[in-house]
Amino acid sequence: MSITVDETRATVSRYLDRYPDEAEHLAPLIRALERGADPTSRKTFDGGHITAGAVVIDDTNRLLLIHHKALNRWLLPGGHLEADDNGLMLAALRELEEETGISWHGAVSPPGHDVTPVDIDVHLIPANPAKDEPEHWHADFRWAFWVQEPKVVLQAEEAEGYAWCAFSNAPTPKLAAKLPSL
Repeated sequence: MSITVDETRATVSRYLDRYPDEAEHLAPLIRALERGADPTSRKTFDGGHITAGAVVIDDTNRLLLIHHKALNRWLLPGGHLEADDNGLMLAALRELEEETGISWHGAVSPPGHDVTPVDIDVHLIPANPAKDEPEHWHADFRWAFWVQEPKVVLQAEEAEGYAWCAFSNAPTPKLAAKLPSL
């Protein structure tokens, strides 16, 4: 995989420099990195693994959410890392384009957030016997991107709807609190 554990550690370090009060929330990820696990592989279930997400904001300050079929929840565009991803932020841009059809060419990251995610959210994913996956956590590295006049074309196998919402509708209160200051 092109995304290395060293890149992950450096990104987490920059993130905690910006958001030091979130160290406890990131504890499962930090423990995995300290014990030498490689959470960049979606097959790492000894704890969990990393995903990449896009916090998409349009030119009227609305947040894009998609209705995820498998989890039956409104979420940010995002997903698992792939072997040919050349960086965590680039994985978020790839997922943005795959799931929404919004080209990464027009997605602009705010100053300072091009190397540091706006949010890292660690959350449990339920077991999926159909995929032979036990319950595990995802550490979703989320980057903010502004887009102008986006045309959304959903990836039908993963999403069944989308909505442009107020920041208060973000998937977590922690993220919702950060968005107005971007």
